[in-house]
Amino acid sequence: MRSDALAPPPVLRFAPSPNGALHLGHAYSALCNERVAAESNGRLLLRIEDLDRTRCNPQHEAAILDDLAWLGLRFEARPRRQSEHGDDYARALARLEELELVYPCFCSRAEVARDSVARDPDGAPLYIGTCRQLSSSERVVRLARGDSAAWRLDMRSAMDATSASLVWSEFFEGTTPIERPAEPALWGDVVLRGRDLAASYHLAVTVDDALQGVNDVVRGRDLLAATSVHRLLQETLGLPAPRYRHHRLVLDANGVKLSKGRQSPSLGALRARGLSAPQIRAALGFGGGDGGGLAVAFS
Repeated sequence: MRSDALAPPPVLRFAPSPNGALHLGHAYSALCNERVAAESNGRLLLRIEDLDRTRCNPQHEAAILDDLAWLGLRFEARPRRQSEHGDDYARALARLEELELVYPCFCSRAEVARDSVARDPDGAPLYIGTCRQLSSSERVVRLARGDSAAWRLDMRSAMDATSASLVWSEFFEGTTPIERPAEPALWGDVVLRGRDLAASYHLAVTVDDALQGVNDVVRGRDLLAATSVHRLLQETLGLPAPRYRHHRLVLDANGVKLSKGRQSPSLGALRARGLSAPQIRAALGFGGGDGGGLAVAFS
């Protein structure tokens, strides 16, 4: 076992998607990353998760970079943009295919929803594995004729192929880790590459964290359950397991977590109201002083 003196320095990343404006929840996550990096003399990286080209655009990215600079956040080097690294995800998927742990799925979303009898931890219909039953020859024929397919992880086979005990070190927002067991089976045969995407969130972040040397993942508790899938992929692909720090979520006045989809007030809107970066930081618990009358609640 490596001593603390020989352990690599902490490497953290903040990874927004440029599909809308940042809100207070994003600011809290970015500032949590900044705080952990500062307290541990670590490195802080920025990743732009822009694989969904139908929703992500350069204008949103420019606004994100402007908001982060306004908050006083500083990142090491240029951002890693997922849209520039499709080959990395293709290699990981090819490795899983060599191990016979993925398969093409030709089912539509409507078919998946129609046939599903359960939900995954995110509340989406749980896939029943229809295309897992297809023969190799039928898969080849359908792919050769151009049938559109997503690629799914064969969850049962992947778990059977993993000899290690699937756990991770979870700190939440404290300093003492707990060993948390992973439960990837709750997700069923998750999509690793969509029909129109180079990789799903699960595959992309697993590969990105490994290639960037990220060993401390600081992100919201809404991604706590997804860590089970990421741990399985890390073990299957022979990648290192980071430490995880899933932080609280910022809530709106109705007690619901902030989101772009619900059009939660953006940092830009708060700036337009006259709030300063130090006030935003203070309201979120990063530094003393005046929070500008901004009331913030957490889950």
